[in-house]
Amino acid sequence: MFSAEVLVWVKALHVMAVIAWMAAALYLPRLFVYHVGAAPGSELSETLKVMERRLYRAIMTPAMSAAWIFGLWMAFGFGYFTDGSWWLYGKLAFVIALSAHHGACGRWLADFAADRNRRSARFYRIANELPALFMVGIVILVIVKPF
Repeated sequence: MFSAEVLVWVKALHVMAVIAWMAAALYLPRLFVYHVGAAPGSELSETLKVMERRLYRAIMTPAMSAAWIFGLWMAFGFGYFTDGSWWLYGKLAFVIALSAHHGACGRWLADFAADRNRRSARFYRIANELPALFMVGIVILVIVKPF
């Protein structure tokens, strides 16, 4: 267990990391939607490649890492893994799904970087909605704690 003062700071850092991760997770697939319409090698395509790479590497991945680190620190610090907090396991399932989406974004980013994307704008529009669905599940489980 950790002091309440430390855990308040860890919680604040966790929330900031989650906000940054969610912002990037909602924005990157939207950039992919626009990228589908750009001709390979065009100025727009090359600009989108830079934007996508910087968003993924400089914001999205560090924010995901920080969210995991501070989230696990809180879970252990508050004793959630040992006190029967079953909502935490549901939350973890959604966070793992969001992390898998993050990994998929990395693969799609590599496809665009190599000008080998084969997916449609509709595919990326659907991919753009998934983080919001995961977020709804996470927020309900954390705030309502239904079980």
